[in-house]
Amino acid sequence: MVKLVEPSVEIITPIDGDYILKHLELCARNCYKSEDKITTDSAKSMIKKLLEMGHEAMIEHFGITVKLTTDVGAYKDLTRHRMASFAIESTRFCNYSKGKYGNELTFMKPSNMEEGTEIYNIWYKTMEMIEKSYMEMAANGAKADQLRMMLPHSTKADVIMTANIREWRHIFKLRCAPAAHPSVQHIMLLLLKEFRKQIPILFDDIPYGLEEQQAA
Repeated sequence: MVKLVEPSVEIITPIDGDYILKHLELCARNCYKSEDKITTDSAKSMIKKLLEMGHEAMIEHFGITVKLTTDVGAYKDLTRHRMASFAIESTRFCNYSKGKYGNELTFMKPSNMEEGTEIYNIWYKTMEMIEKSYMEMAANGAKADQLRMMLPHSTKADVIMTANIREWRHIFKLRCAPAAHPSVQHIMLLLLKEFRKQIPILFDDIPYGLEEQQAA
């Protein structure tokens, strides 16, 4: 039986929302030489004004690293963002027939198929057949770089991704939009929710969920 998992996100960079805003404020005020305007609560209004002005170069001065558990198809979309850095679980070197991987393949539950439907059942049977063939090839001495040739987009992949805040905003605007593929939209909405929870101001204007997207 194949192993199915849900998408998940983890922010690796220690997050202190107030510190991030104050850090960005200091960088921005250097442009205007207005450091004397800094107070204990001036950062929020300063950063909000920068976003309203579209002066987003200043928010490039802080980077955030995250860990995403997603599928191969989703990370292929994400790696198109050239201003981000990636460290991705490699199917070339990971042989999932080995004990450290549980002697099984792990697939992401599809976000665009309803469990129990005929479409879902066909997909699931296909994953079972792929796992069976993968293990048979491994038993016959196939190496990981040969085994990877049969792995589908549904294969689970752990992705560590780093980008500055300006790039994260750009990524969220594209990948949380209704036109994004459901699997990448799902993982990015989970991450956006965490960013909005932990970092004030910087992501509040990016629509989260259908109601906010329709109102935007």
